[in-house]
Amino acid sequence: MKQRHYVLLSFASLAILTYFDRLCISIAGSRIQGELGLSPQQWGWVVGIFAVSYGSLEIPTGALGDRCGQRSILTRIVLWWSTFTALTGTVSGFVPLLIVRLLFGAGEAGAFPNISGAISHWFPAGERGRAQGVVWGASRIGGILAPLIIVPLLTLLGWRAMFWILGAAGLVWVAIWRPRYRNHPSEHPGVSPEELAEMGPSSRRESHAAIPWGILFRSRSLWLIIGMYSTYGWGAYFYLSWLHTYLMDGRGLSETEMGLFSTLPFILGACANLLGGWLSDRLSNRYGLRNGRRMIGAFGLAMGGLCVLGTALTHGKLSGILLISMGYGFMDLMLPSAWAITLDVGGRYAGAVSGAMNSSAQFGGFVCSVLFGYMAQRFGYNSPLFVIAAMLALSAFLFSKIDASKPIVAEREVEEEPQPA
Repeated sequence: MKQRHYVLLSFASLAILTYFDRLCISIAGSRIQGELGLSPQQWGWVVGIFAVSYGSLEIPTGALGDRCGQRSILTRIVLWWSTFTALTGTVSGFVPLLIVRLLFGAGEAGAFPNISGAISHWFPAGERGRAQGVVWGASRIGGILAPLIIVPLLTLLGWRAMFWILGAAGLVWVAIWRPRYRNHPSEHPGVSPEELAEMGPSSRRESHAAIPWGILFRSRSLWLIIGMYSTYGWGAYFYLSWLHTYLMDGRGLSETEMGLFSTLPFILGACANLLGGWLSDRLSNRYGLRNGRRMIGAFGLAMGGLCVLGTALTHGKLSGILLISMGYGFMDLMLPSAWAITLDVGGRYAGAVSGAMNSSAQFGGFVCSVLFGYMAQRFGYNSPLFVIAAMLALSAFLFSKIDASKPIVAEREVEEEPQPA
């Protein structure tokens, strides 16, 4: 196996851990709300506040990886978020929980933009869609495994000990990964000259130029990407913050049933990410980046929105589980294309571009997470799904307008961009 594939496996394991730490609070939500006496509105703020700090720091942390190298930034990220994962198990009320979750989001910010920036160095353009598919598919494996592991932990040890165990897991990952990773393949002793040639110029160390923010934020493509991903964030955050509560309180599943059936969306998501990454590269090679990336992305979002709408219009357990699971699978079909686009158009500034994209999803997700609690209490748990379905339809439309074949920043523009004194 080539060295870049070992690197990809390390990022896949990090993606699994990331989603363990994100989903654990949702899975333990009913127990935490009961012990701390939290209302649905308060819980909406708890699960939503993560997105505020996470989204605010995505762009600067992604840009830091571009400038300083992903090795040091990812080390800081995992150590920080693991610490506050563990501290979640010590809280005694609404306000302390809110503060810890805010700081947890600040720590995890930039994880996926820095993984994306590393992929841009370690993988040639024709393999990046598949590499992104593996990373995002692995994150869904985290979603599959989380209920199967966390529910027994909750039963045996309680929710507080569960957070302590997950926090320790992040420290172990850093201890194994950091000594073996290098920012540039050309610096890694295990990379052969033949593999370096396959990777292309991006595998070699470059000077760290200042980020041309003016050019980036004058780009129509970047604003389309931001709009697309912010509206997608409404759907994504429903699954990350409200799915398990929705299945129990909105569809009447027991905790045991929830632990079993809540894995289905992530099973479909894992398969869809792998398929979506392969299709994205295949269609792009055949029809060009412009059409290849947008075809799969717009289709997945549109179908995801239809499935969420179908869920809102039905009331049975089985129909709800199947439709909501299919919705996640279709949404995940587009993820590798979206993240590959940030590499296609971002080039050496892929961390900043992917950070801007992912940041926008967090703000959409924050509004969704908080609004969901208010709407669910007043109108019932199906009512917010109509809004989410509409946002996914808008996201599909915006994706269909993105042209991945045109880099946002050309080297000529960087030279002409005024630099700060």
